[in-house]
Formats: sequence, C-alpha cells, structure tokens
Amino acid sequence: MAPTTLAKAVNMGLRKAMESDPKVLVMGEDVGKLGGVFRVTDGLQKDFGEARVIDTPLAESGIVGTAIGLALRGYRPVCEIQFDGFVYPAYDQIVSQLAKMHYRSQGTTPLPVTIRIPFGGGIGAVEHHSESPEAYFAHTAGLKVVACSNPVDAYFMIRQAVVADDPVIFFEPKRRYWEKAELDESATPPPLHSATVVRPGDDLTVLAYGPMVRTALEAAAAAAAADEGRSLEVIDLRTLSPLDLVPVLESVRRTGRCVVVHEAPVFLGMGSELAARITEACFYSLEAPVLRVGGFDTPYPPSRLEEAYLPDLDRVLDAVDHAFAF
Repeated sequence: MAPTTLAKAVNMGLRKAMESDPKVLVMGEDVGKLGGVFRVTDGLQKDFGEARVIDTPLAESGIVGTAIGLALRGYRPVCEIQFDGFVYPAYDQIVSQLAKMHYRSQGTTPLPVTIRIPFGGGIGAVEHHSESPEAYFAHTAGLKVVACSNPVDAYFMIRQAVVADDPVIFFEPKRRYWEKAELDESATPPPLHSATVVRPGDDLTVLAYGPMVRTALEAAAAAAAADEGRSLEVIDLRTLSPLDLVPVLESVRRTGRCVVVHEAPVFLGMGSELAARITEACFYSLEAPVLRVGGFDTPYPPSRLEEAYLPDLDRVLDAVDHAFAF
C-alpha cells in the first residue's frame, strides 16, 4: 500500500463513486479542466467527460440550486464549494430548500446531494479562505454534516456520503490535504455517522474533528511524555450531525474529564453542544467541567496572525492542566 494524501484519497473516492453509478456528477468552480484549486478533482473530467464533471460559473447559489434540481431528477450531484467562506451565497438554497425538501414532501422526495467544503485555516490564505462554518449547518435540521481528518477516512467517507439519500455537508481540512497515510481500499470502514477512538487513554478525553485531530494527537503524545505522564484518550468525532455520543460518553464516564477542540470560535460552536450533552449524561462522573479550546470570537485574522489564532498543542495542554487543577 503506497502512502496517499488526503486530497488524492478524496479524488479516488469520487472516482469509485462515479464508476459505480453513472448518475453521480461532480460540479463546481474549476473542478474540470483545472481539477480544482487543490487538485482534488484532477483527471476526473478527462476520464468521465464534461457532462459528468461540470465547470460551473462563479455562483454558489446557482451550483447548489442546479444540484437540487438534478437530485429531484434522480442524479447524485457532488458540489464543490471552492473555499469555506464562499458557501454563504448558497446558504439560502442549502437551508431553505436542500435541508427541507425531504420533510416537506413527507419523506417521498430524497435529495442525495453532497456538498464538499474545504474548511479551516493554516494555509496562509486571504480573507474568506480560512473559515470554519460547520456549526451553521449542524444546527440545521435535515442536513447530515461530517468532517474527515485523514486520508483513509476521506476515501471511505466521501463514497458513503455520495450513496446516502440525505444531503451531506462534507468538510475537508484543507491544511491536511497533503498529509499522507497508507490506504487499503479493501478495508471495511466504520459507518459514516460514527465517532472513532484514535488513541486510547485513561485520564482525560479529548474530542476533535477535521484539522484538529492531528493537533489533539500531538497533545496526547506530549502529555504522555511529560513528567506527569498523563494518558489522554483522543476521539475523532467524524460526524457532527448526527453526533455519535456512544463512544464519547463511555470515555468520559471512565476518564472523568473532557476537553473539546475545534478551530471555529468557541462561542456557540460545536464544543458548546458537546459540553452540554456530556454534562447532562455524565454529571456524576465528571471530576471537572467540560472545557473548550477553539478560535477566538473575532473574524478570521490576516495570514500573518493566524498561528496566534489557531488552537495549537500548547493551548490544548493548557486546557488539560486546567481540567486536572479542579
């Protein structure tokens, strides 16, 4: 098994999906001839043609609106939003139409649309290119929201998203696009909407998703190597809506402490919902409040300041120390 980048894994997953079902289409800005700004769709238009890999105008509302119409006609469109901050022109289509059609039709009209969104910072980009809008969509009933963190999950999760009959918002951590892992295409993946323990531990539970999973794992390794020798269990949430709380609650009941990490601002972020749900279910097991580490309550800063904005190993370890101080 040759090491595969996360970007290549998404490409491979899309290719498999398109080979398996002629109704799968890929559409978005520059996804065809250019292969996408991150080259995630490289080579797909050459192999599947312009009728199935469609270069669209720079109009996100039009991309998603067209995808909704195609889905109503039996297709399975995969839309690429070029950057996270470009999704807002399509927000009305996603929230008012895509999320509600199944419910509005009393379950008779599924909308199998996948919307791929590269999200998060860390690439030195300009304004509107480094945002984390996942909470907007996780808050919206009718949408499924997932976030991959590594090449193996990226390959299997995009395939699972495409075959799902529900609309799926598929977040890809853009600063992890070039990280590699060995990919066994014959492996049996976990269900799409499931969390995974990626590092077992006994003393504290760290919850993360997308780009922050690697940061959480680095923090766990540093905590184990420190004088205190703390054992941190790291869970990759993978699915944000619906949340898979079974492994989360089992872990927190055992460790008694929890830190949630995400790039998005802490205020009304995913960490807020997780802290509330964990506190409700694990109140008598907790040795400390559930703590959150995230971005600050400001617009995403200029690239020269982003390292001060993004949660890093030190900020995660500070929260760990804080949890043990109670």
